[in-house]
Amino acid sequence: MRKYGYKQSNSDHTLFLKQRNGLITCLIIYVDDMIITGNDKGEMEQLRQNLFAEFEMKDLGRLKYFLGIEVLRSERGIFICQKKYILDLLAETGMVDCKPMETPMMINHKLHMELKAKLADKERYQRLVGKLIYLSHTRPDIAYAVGVVSQFMHEPQATHMEAVIRIIRYLKGTPNHGVLFKSNGHLEIQAYTDADWAGDKGNRRSTSGYFTLVGGNLVTWRSKKQKVVALSSAEAEFRGIARGLAEILWIKKLLTGLGFPPKETSRMMCDNEAAIQISENPVQHDRTKHVEIDRHFIKEKLEAGIIELPFVRSEDQ
Repeated sequence: MRKYGYKQSNSDHTLFLKQRNGLITCLIIYVDDMIITGNDKGEMEQLRQNLFAEFEMKDLGRLKYFLGIEVLRSERGIFICQKKYILDLLAETGMVDCKPMETPMMINHKLHMELKAKLADKERYQRLVGKLIYLSHTRPDIAYAVGVVSQFMHEPQATHMEAVIRIIRYLKGTPNHGVLFKSNGHLEIQAYTDADWAGDKGNRRSTSGYFTLVGGNLVTWRSKKQKVVALSSAEAEFRGIARGLAEILWIKKLLTGLGFPPKETSRMMCDNEAAIQISENPVQHDRTKHVEIDRHFIKEKLEAGIIELPFVRSEDQ
């Protein structure tokens, strides 16, 4: 790719870019599958010819299916989903005729490692959770539930397997769900960030999550347990803000590489006023001594005008 004048993106090493006369061509690759896109039709055709000369390849035409992800186009936009992958999963688990569930996980679940609890089939559990992790690429609605069940891979218990089966039963009722990308006439970056405080019953760590929107379209989402125990709900939310901010900076860098440098300040929504005040207030707080690195990181970006932190009500979160 370098020989043909392409640059490897620093934001994503599987992405190669070439800019010419104000136009751009992108190639993204995963092992031996690739997508070519852009608005420079001449360069895209030239790249295809060059690749055919170098390698034995097939051109599968317009993008319809990529690594188990279906890509559908309409006047409304581009829709990605994994319907066939879900149907195959239901068939493999013998759950094609199961009764669907309305939610992927019980509210206020209490999943943890119990003493002397009945164990589940470890190999089957790991295989199913692995498939669910891959499914969450187009299913933000199961991301949190999958994050929870993936914490018990080393020694799954019967209650954990029940939680996995519940996610699959939820998928049975929602195989057509996916993510829609449409043109909204702008490329503003927004993020929502949240955290539960001491939600893990086993070690009292908090789980933080975020999702980001570019031009009004959902592009990335994540739910992850924090590495240390938070001493207050504000601290748990605060660490969530830091993770969401890191994601915004990565998206800004990626968009700049694509030739669309963001001009507006990015908005990051948080429903904890204490966390917002600590982020904005330069005064040293006794209660934030132990989160200084995150605090300086957020404050620096706020002062530079890269992000702003508006408050959002919990019911709108």
